[in-house]
Amino acid sequence: MKNLPFNAFPTQFRPGDFSSLLAANGIDWQPPSPGQGLTAGPQQTQATTVLAIKFAGGVLMAGDRRATAGNVVVYDRADKVLPLDDFTLLGIAGVPAFAWEMARMLSHSFKYFRRSQLQELSLEGKLRSLSAILRGNLPWLMQGVGIVAPILASWEEASQGRLFTYDPLGAEFEGVSYATSGSGSGVIEAILLHRTRYEGKPLQQLNRDGAIALALQLLEAAADSDSATGGIRAAAGIYPSVHWIDGLGVQTAPESLLKKLQPTI
Repeated sequence: MKNLPFNAFPTQFRPGDFSSLLAANGIDWQPPSPGQGLTAGPQQTQATTVLAIKFAGGVLMAGDRRATAGNVVVYDRADKVLPLDDFTLLGIAGVPAFAWEMARMLSHSFKYFRRSQLQELSLEGKLRSLSAILRGNLPWLMQGVGIVAPILASWEEASQGRLFTYDPLGAEFEGVSYATSGSGSGVIEAILLHRTRYEGKPLQQLNRDGAIALALQLLEAAADSDSATGGIRAAAGIYPSVHWIDGLGVQTAPESLLKKLQPTI
């Protein structure tokens, strides 16, 4: 095909801009905004809220159990804190269908690397893998569906526990002492900011039980302000998902411990 000279195009046309080419030929068209045309369909199921905090000897991650679609509670026993391997946790906030599939892909890829290379994938490799999966989700994200903003926590003997938040496009941000994501994250972050900055209570000085008790309090506070965040329902046996990582690997808080440490007010 013969290349056309630049001046062969209408003067209103900007090279690389398909919209201006259509406009120059009298066609009125604009690209749809994210989510346009989807409002008449079923509302997406959303999963929130998750948080991670460092404590003396490990990293704890917790998430409420509620999944919502608009103002409807779809499920009250959703697991939003998912072990990826013996020393890595993923906390999901956003659309669980996409987030759970991401977790399965990551878990299988970590296992494949371990078995094929006879060693664990490095933390840097795990971080890059999650970023790549989130970037691969861009087409769904641009349509207004499939939004996921996860938290990843991992343990390495050299660096101890580390935690990272991600935006939906895959950019990672390391948390110094805590991280949170989801619709209730604003309340949780405000409480932790006040605690660490103005009350002088470093989270890293908490023991494991102290960190669990704090996580339960934070999720209860978020549930009081955010209808999409589910609180503790002791009568129904519904407690947040709570896991931690230390030198022994991923550990799960039993319900008996959560009952013992739940807020009394």
